[in-house]
Amino acid sequence: MASFVLVPGAGGMAWYWHRVVPLIRAAGHEPIAIDLPGDDRHAGLAAYADIVARAIGERSDVILVAQSLAGFTAPLACARPTARMIVFVNAMIPKPGETAGAWWGATGAVEAREQAAARGGYATDFDLGTYFLHDVPHDVLRAGPEQPREEAEIAFSEPCRFERWPDIPIHVLAGRDDRFFPIEFQRRVARERLGKEVEEIPGGHLVALSKPEGLTERLLAYGRDLTR
Repeated sequence: MASFVLVPGAGGMAWYWHRVVPLIRAAGHEPIAIDLPGDDRHAGLAAYADIVARAIGERSDVILVAQSLAGFTAPLACARPTARMIVFVNAMIPKPGETAGAWWGATGAVEAREQAAARGGYATDFDLGTYFLHDVPHDVLRAGPEQPREEAEIAFSEPCRFERWPDIPIHVLAGRDDRFFPIEFQRRVARERLGKEVEEIPGGHLVALSKPEGLTERLLAYGRDLTR
């Protein structure tokens, strides 16, 4: 049995994983959806990593799944308890010492998003509906929180203090319909920063809400590889 530690992106709401959790559990594995204090202006990346480390505890066969901004928490969380695999999902992939705020300019994320929008014929100016919610079913949104949790600035200004990526398998999953981090952009960043090729899955940026079955299928395949 593998333990899937599911770390959400900006806002830190464990609810983001609520469609994935029962699918992992039904397959006989342990899902652990992390809730982070994203709106706490005193709690940054180090605090997030502490929360993840406590959730992992003494577990073995841990697969750390990091969505979007959680890519900056992943290397810090893996430096203490020994996760055996990292899976990025439409994630920000940091360099040692980088801040999440500086990542945008360093990777050209905004330019890539705007270029993809121009090619795709949708608005280049960011809004939630166009970039995050365009493929999320309405009934899922209606059942969710009335207001998303806003991410405090500290998570974007605190350096990601790690020296190197751990010597464990690292996978990069990218939604082929992601408008926020377009697939071509994710391919380039994964190659440049990890020397990895992305594995494409259907869905947009919030793929755990829009296409949980496809995402879970890939996660379970990683779990089988880990426990084989």
